Amino acid sequence: MSQYKIEAGTGQHIGDRKEQQDRVALFAAPKAPGYMMAVLADGMGGLTGGALAAEQVIRTAQQNFERFSPLTDDVETMLNTIGHEAHTIIKLNAISSEQQPHSTMVALVLTPEKTAIWAHIGDSRLYRFDGPNFAERTVDHSYVEKLVSQGKLAREEAKNHRLSNLLVNVLGTSTPDLFVTIKRHDGLKQGDSFLLCSDGLWHYFTDAELGAAIAMNSPRDAAEMLVKKTRDRAAGTNADNCTMAIVKLVALPKEVKDYKVEKMRRAV
Repeated sequence: MSQYKIEAGTGQHIGDRKEQQDRVALFAAPKAPGYMMAVLADGMGGLTGGALAAEQVIRTAQQNFERFSPLTDDVETMLNTIGHEAHTIIKLNAISSEQQPHSTMVALVLTPEKTAIWAHIGDSRLYRFDGPNFAERTVDHSYVEKLVSQGKLAREEAKNHRLSNLLVNVLGTSTPDLFVTIKRHDGLKQGDSFLLCSDGLWHYFTDAELGAAIAMNSPRDAAEMLVKKTRDRAAGTNADNCTMAIVKLVALPKEVKDYKVEKMRRAV
């Protein structure tokens, strides 16, 4: 059975915007030892409440995860609840604050049973890597991805399409049919890694570049490298906020044997 430990870290840059509207956090579950959560939200709406919406996503995720127990709850239901609760509260905040807060969401939960379960709304992404190799990613809830799925647009055209930032599913909108996309991966092992990130990061990288950066570095070093490269590649533009969480499964440290007691016994 493959054993591993979890290394995780986050990184952010305000970009060229006046306000940091992204939020990111890592949590442990008080009632579920061995479970961990990473959650990221990309606030939207210019200066009309985007940060407020993203903060609400993080707060809702934390509150639900703190109540979570594997004896009575399941992860998929919890993630779905987080999405819909945050959606409702953000809409209520919009009424009381006379603002227009919206947000995306991506959340990952790792379990002691070597399972990863994730959920997303909007175009904040989760990438899964097997070592340095890209394995899969979430599919954006965007208009251009809808065109791609219908065969009306080639995938290579989607990234720089003039409507690439138009989302069809986002927290805080007036739509009554919000949906949360949930997936899972079983059989986690050493070398697996995950990246949660906002579009202010993924827009500037290929899947292979992201996998290599994460595989070759600690989460902290990888985050610093990706932020720096993002700023280099975004030079001359009004770059968006850039935010990420990196989770890596690495080998357990080798046990160092201590022979001092045995030596003392022999001397006696």
